[in-house]
Amino acid sequence: MELLRGSIRDYAWGSRSAIAELQGRPAPSAGPEAELWLGAHPNAPATVQRDGSPVSLADLLTAEPTRWLGGRVVERFGPRLPFLLKVLAADAPLSLQAHPDREQARAGFTAEAGRPEGARNYVDPHHKPELLVALSPFEALCGFRDPAESAVALAMFGVPALEPVVAALGGGAAGLREAVRLLLSWPADRRAALVAAVLAAEAAGPDAELARALAADYPGDPGVLVALLLNHVWLAPGEAIWMPAGNLHAYLRGTGVEIMAASDNVLRGGLTPKRVDVDELLRVLRFEVLDDPLVPPEAVSAGVVRWPVPVEDFALHRVTMGAGAPSVRLGLPGPRVVLCRAGRLSADDGRGVVSLVSGQAAIGPADAGPLVLTGVGEAYVATAGLD
Repeated sequence: MELLRGSIRDYAWGSRSAIAELQGRPAPSAGPEAELWLGAHPNAPATVQRDGSPVSLADLLTAEPTRWLGGRVVERFGPRLPFLLKVLAADAPLSLQAHPDREQARAGFTAEAGRPEGARNYVDPHHKPELLVALSPFEALCGFRDPAESAVALAMFGVPALEPVVAALGGGAAGLREAVRLLLSWPADRRAALVAAVLAAEAAGPDAELARALAADYPGDPGVLVALLLNHVWLAPGEAIWMPAGNLHAYLRGTGVEIMAASDNVLRGGLTPKRVDVDELLRVLRFEVLDDPLVPPEAVSAGVVRWPVPVEDFALHRVTMGAGAPSVRLGLPGPRVVLCRAGRLSADDGRGVVSLVSGQAAIGPADAGPLVLTGVGEAYVATAGLD
C-alpha cells in the first residue's frame, strides 16, 4: 500500500469545515471545500510520492495498467480506474441531475463529437451510477415519489398556472414525463413570477418549507418545483442511497462518502445557472416511482459491511474495528483505495504497510496480496465490482 493524496475541489456549494475537520486541519477553511477526490480522474487525479515528489495516479496507471488494475479490470474497462471515491461535503444544494446508462453515453458521446465543450452533454462514453453513504445527517432528493403525492403538494399552493402540471400528475407514472416537461419548459420570462407565486401562497408543511429553502438559493428556478416531484430523504450516518442511470436526484446538505463510475456525464434539471437540455434530459430520465431510495448494508464478516449495487464498476465496503477486534483481513481484488474515516489504522497488502489517520487514504495495486487492516477506527474500502 502507498499513501494517496487526494485532490480537493472548491465548488461554491462546499462546506468550509467538514473536510478540514475530517483531515484534522483548522476550520473554517479559507474557501469552500466541496469534494475530496481519491482516484485517477483526469480533471483532478490523486497523487502518490515518488522520490520525494508527487506523481499523478493517472500517470502510474497509464505506465503500468496491468500491474495496477489487473488483467480483468483492463479487459472489462480498458486501462483506466473504473471508479472514483469521494468525500462530498455540501453546505448548499447541488443541481438536480441525472446520468445516462452505458448505451446512452456511448451514443451521445459519438453524436456530439465536434461540438464545443460548453454545448456538450456527453464528455465521455461512460455511464455514471452513484452510491452515497452518509457520514453526517444528510438531506437529499432521490427518485420520483408517488405522482398522487406530488399532485397534492403542488395543488396546495393554489396557483392556477400549475393546474396543467397537477392534471398531468393525475395520470400516474405516465404523467410524470409531461409534468417535468411542463415545468422545465416554462417560458424563461415567466419563471420568476411562477416561483414567486408559489412562495407567496399561504401553504404550510414540508413541501412548502422545501420550496422556500430551495428558492432562497435558486430564485426563479423551475427546479424548485421539479424538486417537489421527488423523494425528500434524510439519511442518518451510515445510511446510503443509490442513484442508477436515469434517476433524477440532488444532494442538499451534509457530508458523505460517495463512489461512482468514473465519468463526467451530467444532465441537469434545474437548481443551477448552468445549461439545462430539457429534451435530452427527458430522453434519459426513467419516469418510474422509486418507493424506497435507501440501500441497506449487507454484513460480510465481523465489522465489515458492504452496499450491494448492480454494477461492476465499483464496490464499497466499510470496516469498523474496535479494541477487541483490532485486525481485519479482506480478500478483495485490487486495485484498492482505503480511506480512513476515524481513528488510527495501518493498511498492509504484502507490498507495503501504510499508517493512516482520519482523512488520509492509501492505494494498493492489483498484483498485491490480501489487504489487512489493523488498529482502532473506521475505514472505507473501494474496489472494482468484479467478483
